[in-house]
Amino acid sequence: MSLATRAVELTRELVRFNTINPTHPERGCAEHLARLLELGGFAVAFDDFAPGRTSLVAKIEGRSNRPPLAFTGHIDTVPSGAAPWSRDPFAGETADGKLHGRGSSDMKSGVAAFVVAALDLAKLAERSSGLVLLILAGEESGCEGAFHLARSPALLGRAGALIVAEPSGNLPLVGHKGALWLKARTHGVTAHGSMPHKGVNAIYAAARAVSALEVFRFDSPADTLLGAPTLNVGTISGGLNVNSVPDRAEIGVDIRTTPGLEHSALKNRLQAALGRDVELETVVDVPGLRTSTDEPWIQDVFEIMSGVLGSRPEARAAPYFTDASVLTPAYGGIPTVVLGPGELEMAHQTDEYCRVDRIGQAVDAYGQIVHRWWKA
Repeated sequence: MSLATRAVELTRELVRFNTINPTHPERGCAEHLARLLELGGFAVAFDDFAPGRTSLVAKIEGRSNRPPLAFTGHIDTVPSGAAPWSRDPFAGETADGKLHGRGSSDMKSGVAAFVVAALDLAKLAERSSGLVLLILAGEESGCEGAFHLARSPALLGRAGALIVAEPSGNLPLVGHKGALWLKARTHGVTAHGSMPHKGVNAIYAAARAVSALEVFRFDSPADTLLGAPTLNVGTISGGLNVNSVPDRAEIGVDIRTTPGLEHSALKNRLQAALGRDVELETVVDVPGLRTSTDEPWIQDVFEIMSGVLGSRPEARAAPYFTDASVLTPAYGGIPTVVLGPGELEMAHQTDEYCRVDRIGQAVDAYGQIVHRWWKA
């Protein structure tokens, strides 16, 4: 069986594990991968940030003084959504050159590709600088697995560069945005719905806050690759019943930031715009990421991908965040590239799929990148 075929089969196996965050823990999927990697010569260890919420660290220590190359990917997924799928989201069906299912692009195809590539390289790894695979839980809810792992430096180990196998259509991305997720709460005084003048309506206060958020301006220059920061009000809730004045409301705010935009200062600016009657709570706080295209290893990656893709890719960045928000600083700011076979536009979509040919392409690319790292 070719490496490309094995990676497609492993993607199918991973898709068949329901790992919807947070209702379906990742433990079974992590154990499946651990068995494969342990049989392939990797030392494996689990790291749980909550019961069943399991990340996997797989390593082969090398003989070189140079630190190993690291790969990372997450095995949790978002829910399937309310809209009906045309195919079973957990069957891993293939048709018309596509592998369908929740997590196929984001990002079980990427995990499968680097696991298959690593297993193929395992016998050479111990005679070079080694390999580290970080297969993480809880990314979709704010890098929970990565944060927990980063608090265990001995388990994390060392790395000299990091490949994040998030969906990029196999285009190398040299950065991504950060995320600041906030809960904005308003409080009021409850009263009978027939006598609203005796209460204070928290939903009205929330509506004023939403209007203020809609016109909020960041007043920071756009990044040349990442563009401008964005703000989206994603949820709003309040009140217990229609015939009472609501005494509480809550807004969910999703802000995507560029490197250099300091989150605590931004939160202070938002607080000033919303006023003291709105209570802000931070839910997720992960920084953006940007590696210079002048970095020698990044140049190596672009050169390799020129051959794999048939033309030299342009420097690009991703609008989403990844576990590298946590891992790259934990490793001391190592050069990092986002490079995975999934389709960026398919992430979190109904009828998610990954192109089958990109999975084999990624295995080839990862193998070449590792060999180049070992020879440097």
